[in-house]
Amino acid sequence: MITWRVWKTEAVHCNTARRISLQTGCRCGFCPANFRMLRRLLIIVVILAGTSPGQVCAAGELIAPGYGTLDYVVPTAGSYALPPLGGAADALVVDSNGSERQLYQLFGERYALLSFMYSSCSDVNGCPLTAHVFYRLQRAMAQNPLLAKSLKLVSLSFDPEHDTPQNMHLYANNFRHTDAPDHWRFATTRNQQQLAPILQAYSQDVQQALATNGLPTTDFYHVLRVFLIDPQRRIRNIYSVSFLHADLILADLETLLLQERGTQVGRQPPPERPGSFGPGDRKQGYARADYRTDSLALQNREGQVTDLLRYASNPPLGLPAVPRPHELVLSPASIALGRKLFFDRRLSLNKTFSCAMCHVPEQGFANNEMATAVGIEGRSVRRNAPSLLNVAYASRLFHDGREDRLSQQVWAPLLAANEMGNPSIGYVINTIRSLADYDGLFAAVYDAQQPGMQNIGDALAAYQMTLNAADSPFDRWYFGGDAQAVGAAVKHGFELFRGKAGCASCHTVTKDYALFSDYAMHNTGVGYLSSQVNSAATVQVQLAPGVFVDVQREVLERVGEPLAADLGLYEITENPADRWKFKTPTLRNVALSAPYMHDGSLTSLREVVEFYNRGGIANPLLDPLLRPLQLQEQEVDALVALLQALNGSNLPVLLRDAFAAPVGDTGGASPAKGGQRGQGS
Repeated sequence: MITWRVWKTEAVHCNTARRISLQTGCRCGFCPANFRMLRRLLIIVVILAGTSPGQVCAAGELIAPGYGTLDYVVPTAGSYALPPLGGAADALVVDSNGSERQLYQLFGERYALLSFMYSSCSDVNGCPLTAHVFYRLQRAMAQNPLLAKSLKLVSLSFDPEHDTPQNMHLYANNFRHTDAPDHWRFATTRNQQQLAPILQAYSQDVQQALATNGLPTTDFYHVLRVFLIDPQRRIRNIYSVSFLHADLILADLETLLLQERGTQVGRQPPPERPGSFGPGDRKQGYARADYRTDSLALQNREGQVTDLLRYASNPPLGLPAVPRPHELVLSPASIALGRKLFFDRRLSLNKTFSCAMCHVPEQGFANNEMATAVGIEGRSVRRNAPSLLNVAYASRLFHDGREDRLSQQVWAPLLAANEMGNPSIGYVINTIRSLADYDGLFAAVYDAQQPGMQNIGDALAAYQMTLNAADSPFDRWYFGGDAQAVGAAVKHGFELFRGKAGCASCHTVTKDYALFSDYAMHNTGVGYLSSQVNSAATVQVQLAPGVFVDVQREVLERVGEPLAADLGLYEITENPADRWKFKTPTLRNVALSAPYMHDGSLTSLREVVEFYNRGGIANPLLDPLLRPLQLQEQEVDALVALLQALNGSNLPVLLRDAFAAPVGDTGGASPAKGGQRGQGS
């Protein structure tokens, strides 16, 4: 049986109130109205000071456990379960800025603690208890980024007559924390009629107290209840006076996070982690000394061949018909051949590197582990590996837009010395012709032809044209008409996307489909900044998780190649107006493909939104579409929520098919050394 300490109070509150009331001119020395006012002021002081009200008020009154330290050990997070207790209702409310919002918008896509209160409450074990516990949580959120990203605090008044938005704004200022300014939201309603269904939905019985003359007072009778609500809008716990304590709430929240996302509130988190669909070690948080890998063994890959042609002939909801060159053969056989080539490590110079080693399927067919790609023998590539999901729709390819056909694009990485390293087109063709497991495959697809430059490119293009991932929660809402597919934050994020934030100017959306890219070239300032000369004498180098040393720049330059400036489209056109222009990437499945920008310089979606909120990086050729957006914190949250809602529902199918592909047996002798044939896996 759980027990707790009942805090005994000192009989000082009444004496303090009497003394202050005399000083303020109350002739009776102790009138009820003056006492209530002073009591409320004292309670606010107590909450902000983080001390127990038992030290200063409520003579003889029992104080709730939430004000002190628990006398029992809080259950270990994860040692118990919190089953859903029903759905949490949405409703129209008014925030402390006077704006009408849905309650779900205040929750965001996070766990939420919802309390019902009124600002004139003087019961120390009522609304002030909730404020004290919430203030403790707010301070914890200011110190713990994962907690801040996981939780919202919402206080809703059930006294709309007195708790107007203006008064709620003033009341909220009492509890504002400079390091966590937007994590605690205060709201009210326009009137009692708007409030009544909310109280009913949350089973809140509220009665207004009457004075001796029978007229209503500013006091209410209600049973304190605080609701813990998960991002799926389900109630997971309800706290009463006896169990409303910050330590208990944190344990419950950590239990839910462990249960649903495998994270812990108590540890400082890595930056925003992209979605995980299988093996692969994502290095987010590698700069921290307490970094721990969360990789899965490659042996755990479960492959299952699927009919990929359907994703090209009948793309998922939200995508248009796939544009295809008329000469391109798109069939189950050509797709299977292209997939085999894509994953075959024997197609690199030293027989160890495949296309899939930069475009990792479970990492959004991109690479989450490195800002910029690394080729054979660890050779540096100066740009980030872009996602290949929905690449069939790209009218420009590569970050600098230098190609427009997938069948042509594939040859650049095959021949680049710092990628797959092959010395010539003929070398690649001869390699494939020498491998026994390719015998007859090209002839079956391409009218008895042997492997050649055109059909190798066509086969690789055929596979990539099927990597179409959509039917995301956003698509099911916006194109499918399912109002429940996304939450209010995503819907608000889309309003900003098309309106105030102006994202749709480049990341296009039509009434029938959304490519989320114009595939045009834009200067955001990222390339300009990286091209500036760095004159610092030392460079910080990371040796291990959390271990950094400063190395003299001249030492690094003796052992490594200096990083070349990246001028983007200018390197293709040599038109000075094209300096630092790069292709607009699609935003579909973007939560999987961190880090971002052509150089991988931004590690999370939040960083990207904040970058554009600042208006990019000023330079003489900055795209005129970029400007400071003046987004508020909750608006940034909403845009991030939208971006996270763009993952296609068919991604697991694409990945299981990728896991079934052979990777090429590198044990065979090189064709260049005697022409012996290697063996397929």
